[in-house]
Amino acid sequence: MSALDAITLEVLGSALQSIVEEMGETLIRAAYSTNIKERRDCSTALFDPAGNTIVQAAHVPVHLSSLMGVVTEVRARYPESAVHEGDVFIGNDPYTGGGSHLPDIVVVSPVFAEGVLIGWAANTGHHADFVDRGTKHIFQEGLRIPPVRLYIAGEIQSDIWDLILLNCQVPDERLNDARAQIAANRVGITRVLELCARYSTDTFAAAGAELQDYAERQTRAGIASLPDGTYRFTDRFDCDEFEGELDMAVEVTVSGDEISFDFAGNPEQLPCSVNMIYTALLATVYYSVKTIVDPTILPNSGMYRPIHVSAPAGTIVNSVSPAAVNQRCQTTQRVVDLVYGALAQAVPERVTAACNGANSSISLSGIDPRSGKYYVYQETLGGGFGAAHDRDGLDGVQVHMTNTSNLPIESLEQEYPLFVEKYELVTDSGGNGRYRGGMAIRRALRTVDHDAVLKITTTRRLSQPWGLDGGGSGQSATTSVAHGTVTPAMGVCELADGKSIEMITPGAGGYGSPADRSPASVVEDWLEGRISTDTATTVHGIAAAELQAVAK
Repeated sequence: MSALDAITLEVLGSALQSIVEEMGETLIRAAYSTNIKERRDCSTALFDPAGNTIVQAAHVPVHLSSLMGVVTEVRARYPESAVHEGDVFIGNDPYTGGGSHLPDIVVVSPVFAEGVLIGWAANTGHHADFVDRGTKHIFQEGLRIPPVRLYIAGEIQSDIWDLILLNCQVPDERLNDARAQIAANRVGITRVLELCARYSTDTFAAAGAELQDYAERQTRAGIASLPDGTYRFTDRFDCDEFEGELDMAVEVTVSGDEISFDFAGNPEQLPCSVNMIYTALLATVYYSVKTIVDPTILPNSGMYRPIHVSAPAGTIVNSVSPAAVNQRCQTTQRVVDLVYGALAQAVPERVTAACNGANSSISLSGIDPRSGKYYVYQETLGGGFGAAHDRDGLDGVQVHMTNTSNLPIESLEQEYPLFVEKYELVTDSGGNGRYRGGMAIRRALRTVDHDAVLKITTTRRLSQPWGLDGGGSGQSATTSVAHGTVTPAMGVCELADGKSIEMITPGAGGYGSPADRSPASVVEDWLEGRISTDTATTVHGIAAAELQAVAK
């Protein structure tokens, strides 16, 4: 297979990227649930015949852990001779391939050209369904689906489908979201075949291989720009599902054009759902490296080659069955904080202060009084993005491993028997500094004409997102239930009709000394409600009289 010239490779690389992006838009536009059609909680990718990632859309980074091993598992279960054009595989189980937690259902389709397997189209979507479950081990978390064939040569296997839907609380949503996932793969297959018809299947295969090699070269060059050395960082981790805080740590070693991450010494896996499987750890580390060494690197298997990750099995960052994993994203966010904290010692200008570091989630479920049907509302809320050495952090956004959208009030109130009492940014929640950390979100919801089961989860309740170079810490997360009662034990309770849940997500850390922030920026922050009068006067030294004069 001859090497491609640079122009052809660039054209094909852009074409493949556009294919996975089109797959994602197809899935989002065709989906039924708010979690996918509004919040865009899904990801798409193309793989070569061996299961190596060729290209992944820029959707949700943690979903790489749900995709990177699925084709390998399908191939292990089904020899290539038993795979047909028109087959569709479905799965979600973290320990038998195809998922990183049970709500993320993966759909995989082989791509055949003239009877030859040339690749795989795959996507994952978060199905907000398995709620009001236990979290001590994975058997309590929902239906486990190993990669099984949902379609054989274009024919649906109704018994498999019936088994899956019988275990879902909102089966209509699951059915229609899965149909959207299948349609997204069909779009990917069609576009790949069009590309092959124009350039040939051999050229397509060569492009996939060379794009991986190119990503490896980019990654190695980026790593080589880091100072050689070993960098260590520790942080604290709390969550609603366990008491107190845990110590977490990483040791990062840069040696030439390779980088290693050692997660030895982290806590043992817990009887709750914050555990991460190894592919989730890999996805988190790969994301962190990409953002620090070169954000333009193609996120494919070539990028992974110079990155080495070790973590003892049976720990919170490399769990083994039957550990529960539903809230693994809380832990992935802290792993990003660890990596950033370590590499801030080497290249402080390339990292941000700590972001909100959480995957703050509200889940309400019950019987919708308007329809008499069961509903599940599930949303993860954004928070502050950490300040950089040359700019403020963004306010009220999803960060790092999540990257989903916030659900609009109009959609929420239309689709669920809930009323939004507050949805706003929180004054003084971002860390002070030469550049300010991003602000947190306050979301308050009230049940309407029914009782609901409430599950809340967040982190950074007991610690704060740290600042860099003298920057201040961001505000911690808080929640209150039923107008002032304390947070329910382990984040679960009944929410009676007319009662409210209010969550304030964490803010983010600032960068640099607050004394170095320009007076004009301080006044602007005060006018826009980002900081209070007290912060403007006591932290930044702006006289109250000056603020009042500006206000007039």
